[in-house]
Amino acid sequence: MLQNVAVALFVLLLAMLVPVLPAVAQGAPLLPRFLTEMPAGTLVEGADGYGAVRSDVPVAPVLRGGETIGWAFITSDFVGTTGYSGKPIHTMVAVDTAARVIGVQLVKHSEPIVLIGIPEARIKKMAEEYIGLDLVAEANSGGTSHELNIISGATVTVMVIDDSIVRSGLRVARALGLGGLTAQAAATGPQYEINPEAAAADDWFTLEGDGTLRRLSLDVGQVNAAFAQMEDPRAAQRPIAAAPESTFIEMQMALVSVPSIGRALLGEQENANLQAWLAPGEHAIMVAGRGLYSFKGSGYVRGGIFDRIVLIQDDVSVRFRDRGHRRLQTIAADGAPDFAEIDLFKIPADAGFDPTRPFRLQLLVQRDVAAIERVFTTFDLGYQLPQTYLRAVAQPPAAAAPQITPAEAAAAQEESAAQSALWRRIWHDKTPQVVVLAAMLAVLTAAFFFQSWTTRNERVFYWFRMGFLTVTLVYLGWYANAQLSVVNLMALFGAFVSGFSWQAFLLDPLTFILWFAVAAALLFWGRGAYCGWLCPFGALQELTNQIARRLRIPQWTLPWGLHERLWPLKYMIFLGLFGVSLVSIEQAEHLAEVEPFKTAIVLKFVRAWPFVAYAAALLIAGLFVERFYCRYLCPLGAALAIPARLRMFDWLKRYHECGNPCQTCANECPVQAIHPTGEINPNECIDCLHCQVLYQSKTKCPVVIRREKRRAAVSAPDLGKRAPGELVNHPNQKGQNHV
Repeated sequence: MLQNVAVALFVLLLAMLVPVLPAVAQGAPLLPRFLTEMPAGTLVEGADGYGAVRSDVPVAPVLRGGETIGWAFITSDFVGTTGYSGKPIHTMVAVDTAARVIGVQLVKHSEPIVLIGIPEARIKKMAEEYIGLDLVAEANSGGTSHELNIISGATVTVMVIDDSIVRSGLRVARALGLGGLTAQAAATGPQYEINPEAAAADDWFTLEGDGTLRRLSLDVGQVNAAFAQMEDPRAAQRPIAAAPESTFIEMQMALVSVPSIGRALLGEQENANLQAWLAPGEHAIMVAGRGLYSFKGSGYVRGGIFDRIVLIQDDVSVRFRDRGHRRLQTIAADGAPDFAEIDLFKIPADAGFDPTRPFRLQLLVQRDVAAIERVFTTFDLGYQLPQTYLRAVAQPPAAAAPQITPAEAAAAQEESAAQSALWRRIWHDKTPQVVVLAAMLAVLTAAFFFQSWTTRNERVFYWFRMGFLTVTLVYLGWYANAQLSVVNLMALFGAFVSGFSWQAFLLDPLTFILWFAVAAALLFWGRGAYCGWLCPFGALQELTNQIARRLRIPQWTLPWGLHERLWPLKYMIFLGLFGVSLVSIEQAEHLAEVEPFKTAIVLKFVRAWPFVAYAAALLIAGLFVERFYCRYLCPLGAALAIPARLRMFDWLKRYHECGNPCQTCANECPVQAIHPTGEINPNECIDCLHCQVLYQSKTKCPVVIRREKRRAAVSAPDLGKRAPGELVNHPNQKGQNHV
């Protein structure tokens, strides 16, 4: 029951804050919107305007002196561009009549790695490096004639941008006949379709021999040689230390959506599950791998996308996300080797994939060349469905399902369809981190429930609090990056508006647990449980302030009138961000840089100097005014304070004398959350429990001091009741003992 109440409160918190975002017109081209935002001269050097958008293809002429020098378009109008965030990455591209790229600008995205760390200018500069790309050469090579310049830490984002520029550029060039490219004509030769009656061998050896299975085998020597040939000399300086003949990766692939192949490799039951999983028009491949290198990587764990493999067929490419993935335990075919990884990947019906034509699975291999830098190279595993699984058709096959619009693609990506096995595996992989966080929450809960006992000894409690805050800063913050942010709330708002899914949040265990803990804490203690104990930046402020006190740096206490009028600042900041999010959540996320969390905690001050200077200024202010940022500027604290008014319990004990006349607690409150009249402001209290230490203090609290004096007077020995021979000290005759 208590759990249900906490979840309900959590949902109530979100519902109170969810912005009502304007609906996007479904199916409408995005180009007209962005033409008004992107000057022609910014997209293409020397251009001075755009012509009218064509009615047949969403492209607009780029003009210079009234002459057309190229054509501008938005990649999302032609291909799916869903990035790491699950939302489209919109890139404006211009190509000339020779099918060469003459302009590239990143116009809109929601990529978290760009929002929280990598400067957007660096991503934009990378995109601009595509100027000069020859789309004719890309068409002849299947999109592989250029080098992929991946930015470390943004692999998925860069790969999506690269893929969208090349594929959409080819579609535009073919549609307009640029560079001699023409639209792909329907095949005039025999047409084929999958033969559902075809049989497949039931042993691994035969399946390999007849081409049903295709293999990519790389040893360490081959991979080292490939990196040695790269232009970056650092790639050859860090070879893999294993023996050259050691298996780097052996990767096998088969098109298991073909019924007979699925039965042979998966078995009857698993194949039935696969066919039930696939919707009409969808296909699936099985990929099995072993060796030193994993074809899955870790990107899908962090954001639901596999960043090391991509399926390519002509100018069609398919990237696999967690909702289109299943893990297998065994292979049913006789004689199948043992593989470390066996997985199924779904190919969506709208991808334009033709199972009867050749395709390839491209493997991205990475190598560290510096502390935070990597270089990349690719290897291809080609596949052609053997003729035995095909049959000729008299009529051309039905046209592929029309490509869904960018708006529909974005909505589809936001829907929750991932398998529960995925998040369970993620939680299993992060068991140690989950256990540590659970232990921290258990300790904190016990400290709050038994606060009278916890705060009995002032010195012991002080070191307990400092120790807990140190763990919060070092473990939760700098190690696990579990720093909640108002940006998280905005992402949560977007999820509620576009289709909420628990699955998306279960993929990040620590963040999920922390938000659940915040929901429960709001019910019991208000916002202070998180702000005062579990916020890494709050811990950093308090710890640095304690060091400042040890160094005798003077502490400033703002006059109550000024202090009270500065309180609303953080609410104004939060409401401002909330208002901006009603128009553009992306712009609100950028403005949320008012939070120094990303700089000080997530990136550990390794960032551009203006961000570092801002975070340092707040910490310096906190040396003189404890928790300066928490008190006056934190929008997350303001957001949590609003539903915190619903808390059902008041745990902090007070005396009638508090505030009238005693001001001890008010004067010593670290964040001045106690009014001169004695009331504790729950919106500002961080539950540091210092007032509860004072509540029991025999040296500071006047009420306790008077009570102790009365007890001493009452319990003083009575001369008439002393035992024979007992020594007695008379209060008025100190130092003299009498029998």
